[in-house]
Amino acid sequence: MAKYGKKASDKVRKVMRERKRGTLKSSRSGKKVKSRKQAIAIGLSEARRAGAKVPSKKSSSKTKKSSSGKKRKSSSSKTRKSSRSSSKRKSR
Repeated sequence: MAKYGKKASDKVRKVMRERKRGTLKSSRSGKKVKSRKQAIAIGLSEARRAGAKVPSKKSSSKTKKSSSGKKRKSSSSKTRKSSRSSSKRKSR
């Protein structure tokens, strides 16, 4: 089975033509889109909004890092302190 539907490919084709003409603009900043990959991403998101058969977006690495990127305090800092104090005692 195909990953993308016909409606999705039509949207991407339309967006690529706009990019080639220089009329495709980013929705957030309003700047002209020059990148081919960005133009395809815009076309797929438009197709997704229109209800075409398009796979869901992959989650970005930023969201993955924020949930599992919490630092834990390890017990190694306690062992370091105790080993330092014992080494000082031995040297005396």
